[in-house]
Amino acid sequence: MKGQKGYAIATALPKFHFSLGRLLSRVWMQVQRWHQLAAQRRQLASLSDAALKDLGFSRADVMGESERPFWDDPLKH
Repeated sequence: MKGQKGYAIATALPKFHFSLGRLLSRVWMQVQRWHQLAAQRRQLASLSDAALKDLGFSRADVMGESERPFWDDPLKH
C-alpha cells in the first residue's frame, strides 16, 4: 500500500525533461547575442555626427543607447 501511494504521488508530479546540451546551447546563443549588442552599440557610438544625422539620430540618442548595459536587449520581451 505505501509503495502504491508513493507511486501515485510521483506520477502526479509534472515531468521535467532536463537537457544539458539544450541548456548550454541557449547559454552560448545568449552570450553571442550580448557580444553582438555590445559591438553594435560601440559601432553606433563611433559614427560621425553627419552619419547620425543621415540616420535620423542625434548624439544624445546614441549616448543613451551606447550607455545601456550589454544584457539590456531591446528585442527581448
